[in-house]
Amino acid sequence: SSPSSSIFAELRHLREYSSHAARRATTTTTTATLFTRTLLCTLALWLLLTLSSKLSPPPLPDLDSDHPHHDSMASSALRGLKTVVKGQKMMEGGGVPVYRTIGTSAMRNLDPFLMLDEFKSPSRDAEMGFPNHPHRGFETCTIMLRGSVEHGDHGGNSGVIGPGGVQWMTAGRGIVHSEFPKSKGDEMLHGFQLWINLPKKDKMCKPRYQDYQGDRIPIFQGDGYSVRVISGEHSGVSGPVTLRIPGFLFDVRLEGSGSKKFSHDFPADWNSFAYVYETEGEGALAGRDPVPRASHVLANDGTTLEASTEGTLKFLLFAGKPIDEPIVQYGPFVMNTDEEIQQAFMDYQSGRLQSSDVEMIT
Repeated sequence: SSPSSSIFAELRHLREYSSHAARRATTTTTTATLFTRTLLCTLALWLLLTLSSKLSPPPLPDLDSDHPHHDSMASSALRGLKTVVKGQKMMEGGGVPVYRTIGTSAMRNLDPFLMLDEFKSPSRDAEMGFPNHPHRGFETCTIMLRGSVEHGDHGGNSGVIGPGGVQWMTAGRGIVHSEFPKSKGDEMLHGFQLWINLPKKDKMCKPRYQDYQGDRIPIFQGDGYSVRVISGEHSGVSGPVTLRIPGFLFDVRLEGSGSKKFSHDFPADWNSFAYVYETEGEGALAGRDPVPRASHVLANDGTTLEASTEGTLKFLLFAGKPIDEPIVQYGPFVMNTDEEIQQAFMDYQSGRLQSSDVEMIT
């Protein structure tokens, strides 16, 4: 070939090499640019998420945790059943047969609840009653369904709780009292006594009674059910008994023809249980078959309790915010330390426990 053709060939080769190198450089530059942009976007996203987690405002406090609006809770998850504690028969006082659920080896307590007894027998079987005995550091609630109970204390206070009536006694720093059936013979005596703990700040408060006869307990009438509101609130109806801790006490009755359903909302962290005192026919309580003469301890997994039946279902419903303090109990004294229990015994023996300053609310 001629020198000129060789030169032209070299020039073509050089031009092709230059073009190829340029394309490679462009591709490399484009790849580097994409990589840089991707890295910057990733870093920006990481920085945004980090700042968001650090700068986001804290959650708002639950202003209604102690006083919930039962018809408009934020969550409506159903509350399940944790366990069922059947009543254990025992003799109390002067020989009164009772069935105890809370306050046994099966369930020592359910903060703030310490004990629940049901008494149901002809009055003659309970005539020995509960002679004088002391209390300190907690409260008792006596709920009567049938028959009457007379009570009196060391200060001269006395009264009679009739059918449907309720007595709420705050023992506080100390009280000595007695309880005897007022009804006689074959007349049925049917009721309950609940013990409720007091927080440390209130254990030495002034003793107080709240006595309300059956006609003073308001009733909410729903579709196929009724609620006697002893304390707390249901569907706009409030009970007369005032509590020192957030909580409520209801007497719920589903009865009559057809299918019936009850529901109530309250905070998930409140401890609660339902004591079934009568059931007949197919029904459900917290999604399980109701067991008579037993406490149905509810789980803390929801805010809504539901109960339903095709027949009859009657139960007491108790709920309260846990006190979350040490519980030291010895017989009729419930304190926070062993030393306080020893002091209670010394005060009782010396007469210092029996102060005459007792408040009566009727």
